[in-house]
Amino acid sequence: MTTRNILVVAHAHRTETVAAARRVLDALAEAGAQPVLAADDRIELGAVLGSLDEVVTLGVDVAVRELELAIVLGGDGTILRAAELVRDGGAPILGINMGHVGFLAEIEPDDMDDAVRRVIARDYTVEERMALSVQVQDVDENVVYDTWALNEATVEKASRERMLEVVIEVDERPLSSFGCDGVVVSTPTGSTAYNFSAGGPVIWPTVEAIAVVPLSAHALFARALVLAPESTVAIEVLTRTTTAGILWCDGRRSHDLPPGARVVVRRSPEPVRLARLHLAAFTDRLVRKFRLPVTGWRGPAAGHPA
Repeated sequence: MTTRNILVVAHAHRTETVAAARRVLDALAEAGAQPVLAADDRIELGAVLGSLDEVVTLGVDVAVRELELAIVLGGDGTILRAAELVRDGGAPILGINMGHVGFLAEIEPDDMDDAVRRVIARDYTVEERMALSVQVQDVDENVVYDTWALNEATVEKASRERMLEVVIEVDERPLSSFGCDGVVVSTPTGSTAYNFSAGGPVIWPTVEAIAVVPLSAHALFARALVLAPESTVAIEVLTRTTTAGILWCDGRRSHDLPPGARVVVRRSPEPVRLARLHLAAFTDRLVRKFRLPVTGWRGPAAGHPA
């Protein structure tokens, strides 16, 4: 019989998250599945919960490709960390929101026990989300850094006092150069994160596209752009700039960008997989998470197609 390895990702920094992790670990073990923790989480949770003899360690006892699924207890930041952990294996991620907005998480804490039961019963669907491939090239076009992003890749100025001088290229053609605080390149998943805060468009997950949003640009043309998923975006830090830049991917991985550096962003061939228990409309998720006012809505007339 094949062992069902299920990763649990949780921080030990909040009492309610620790209690939830204990419940999930116990429920998985009682159902005959093998609970798995990342090494850091095992140390942190073990310091609070004590013995974790029923748990094995990712990368030591279980390879990432042997994971069936990851259950994440936390907000969007914890889900992004889980996406890093399972990146080389492709296990789907089920988010249980223990944070604030928790846009990526589908399940609220009150439904946690039912969610674990449905995971054990394999009663879920898997939704693939577009990710980005991100490379940094030096002035000689050598690739010096290679990474990925689920939400966004952001080129930002490293110095608060000065603007960053950049030029944006789309599909190997120059579009515009300007001084700015930075540029956000986002997926549809990330369109409700940094892209949203920067004034970019909300993109439905079913629409495959890449959004580009300049940050505080000194330019007449500095509008948000929505590109085809096959497009390639490049952001060059101009050699004339008086400050260096820095690349951030999902706010977790960074790389310094000296003048002359070139950041190339395109669609990754490997999506991120999210486990879903409910087929809720994305519109409903927007309304619920952002608490949007819908009072007075009549809806379509009875018998009339929406």
